[in-house]
Amino acid sequence: MMTINAAACEIIWFSGLVAWYIIRYPFKRRAKKVSVINSLYDRRDRSLLAFATVALFIVPLVYALTGFPTSFNRPVIPAIAGLGVATLGAALFLFYRSHADLGRNWSISLEIRREHQLITGGFYRLIRHPMYSSFFLLALAQIFLLPNWLVGASGLLAICALYGFRVRQEEQMMLDRFGSEYRHYMAHTKRLIPWIL
Repeated sequence: MMTINAAACEIIWFSGLVAWYIIRYPFKRRAKKVSVINSLYDRRDRSLLAFATVALFIVPLVYALTGFPTSFNRPVIPAIAGLGVATLGAALFLFYRSHADLGRNWSISLEIRREHQLITGGFYRLIRHPMYSSFFLLALAQIFLLPNWLVGASGLLAICALYGFRVRQEEQMMLDRFGSEYRHYMAHTKRLIPWIL
């Protein structure tokens, strides 16, 4: 039976973050070619994105390199680490699909692009915010893979803040752009988990 240790969990975690970047990069390049006609990208949004970067990358990196803070360490449990691998895989798949479904309508922030379309196909036919769902899965993977309560929870805290401060503003922006079409879409979908939440 194969055993898994903290170092293996860290390697898996950081490999997932590299995959995350690789997935996003081509969509980011394509989206830049379409002009933005309305943006809510401000200091608060930049701060939220910076907080998420620190919590999902910098804090785990410091932990991996130094072991700090050791007082919050927990034992590596192979079943939980395995759950972390599966959750990370699901997060990456959903992250890719939500980018692919949005195409050039995607933006890192709250923006409406020229000829912006309301996407209701793919995962968007089930939930309105599959990319946020992928963020929550990523945060759960961090908890399962990194055997430190504080380091693990930092990602979830950041994603909760990002989601909490952005989702209503994002939905209002879509209502302003698409009106009754988006209102109808909202009435038939949940935000994060199909048929539940």
